[in-house]
Amino acid sequence: MLIIPAIDLKSGKCVRLYQGEMDSAKVYSDSPEEIAIRWENGGAKLIHVVDLDGAVAGEPRNLGSIARILETVDTPIELGGGIRSKEIVEDYLQLGVSCVIIGTAACKDPEMISRLCEEFPGQIAVGIDAKGGFVAVQGWQEVTEKRAVDLAVKLQDVGVSYIIYTDIARDGALSGPNLEATAELAREINIPVVLSGGMHSYDDIRKVAALEDDGVKGVILGRSLYEGTIDLARAIEDVQKENDAL
Repeated sequence: MLIIPAIDLKSGKCVRLYQGEMDSAKVYSDSPEEIAIRWENGGAKLIHVVDLDGAVAGEPRNLGSIARILETVDTPIELGGGIRSKEIVEDYLQLGVSCVIIGTAACKDPEMISRLCEEFPGQIAVGIDAKGGFVAVQGWQEVTEKRAVDLAVKLQDVGVSYIIYTDIARDGALSGPNLEATAELAREINIPVVLSGGMHSYDDIRKVAALEDDGVKGVILGRSLYEGTIDLARAIEDVQKENDAL
């Protein structure tokens, strides 16, 4: 299982939100690239970056910070937030992003996702963010009537590399992940799922790792790393030991 540390960008700073509320942002660093170095040194194989301002605005808002992160580390970067056109996808991939994460556009224009997957194979992931099991879009500001599982099933055969599933109620709350909903979604589709939201302890990581046979292949760590309830290097080492023991 892949352990993926997160960097959320707001006004050029590294922040974390509580349950997706923009007004709840807590600043952890004025230099996101320094956080990226920390995660690289901790052994990260992939770093999850989100342009929070872009997610709300529908277009990139933290391009400078993203460029500095890419210039600073060699670790591959997956990026989401406000990516709603082919042009933005192209710009980010040319900048050096390894994989772009489509959220709102995946819900509102699934045909666009199919076209993007065909043109950029292996470089398109979809972020499905849910409140009460229903998809939320526009930077989590709007909850739709579409079930997260239904959207995942619809997208699984268009070439999406993987799906990042976030339970918004758990995000930033350090309350434990929504294992049941994530496993249910993963079992319904034939592409990998990455869990996001609520991670707090090493026990949480072990519980997520137990879902690997269901299709949960990765987990994103955010506030737990920043608050020190989980150490990245230890988490990666623990997962490796578990894999070696199998």
